Amino acid sequence: MWRRSICSAAIHAVSRLSPPARCASSSASSSAVDSLILRSLKEHFLEVSKMSPPPKVNPPSPYAIVKGSLVRDGPALRREYNGEEITISVMRLANIIPAGAEADDDDGNESINQLFLHVDVSKSGNEDSLHFLCGLYPDAIGIHSVCLRPKTGTLSLPSMNKYQGRVFQELDQKLRDAFHFFLEERGVNEKLFRFLQAWLYVKDHRNLMSWFKTVGSFINEPKKT
Repeated sequence: MWRRSICSAAIHAVSRLSPPARCASSSASSSAVDSLILRSLKEHFLEVSKMSPPPKVNPPSPYAIVKGSLVRDGPALRREYNGEEITISVMRLANIIPAGAEADDDDGNESINQLFLHVDVSKSGNEDSLHFLCGLYPDAIGIHSVCLRPKTGTLSLPSMNKYQGRVFQELDQKLRDAFHFFLEERGVNEKLFRFLQAWLYVKDHRNLMSWFKTVGSFINEPKKT
């Protein structure tokens, strides 16, 4: 799988030197160590650059990709609905639970088959937005929490300490069902999974390529005397 190859390249780049080799190289000159790092980074950069991306997938209509979302943090998708703006940010389970804490599935896909969505529903003139944290799967979506919070970019300590409401699972079943219907009306459902999964693959690839380049540039930068 494409993502497994990316992860493998990243792991090999980080663990290029085994613990004994690192100890043995501690007396080597700084330039020799720099050359070793730069050579390894270049090899892995070339390896990753040759990988073929997954098939292109378009987001379900009427969602549109947020311009520049592949190269910066923030929402991946947005749409308007009856005067509301809905934005969706996505991350994998691996971004929340430390490596090794979750069980791998039989195909080695790990948490790529479970995505976490941050869904913000905002209205013009209102300082707050309704924020949903959801688990997205290929065939289902589940709500983990619902709260009102300041619109993106206006978070402050007092707002973070603001009462966030009851734990979602403690809410009445009818209310929980109503919140699920609220999201369904706005197109937040399992139909988003295929696109967001592919989107994360591409973002991982770009981030890894950028990491190789920026670390290499830092190592290669002339030392000031």
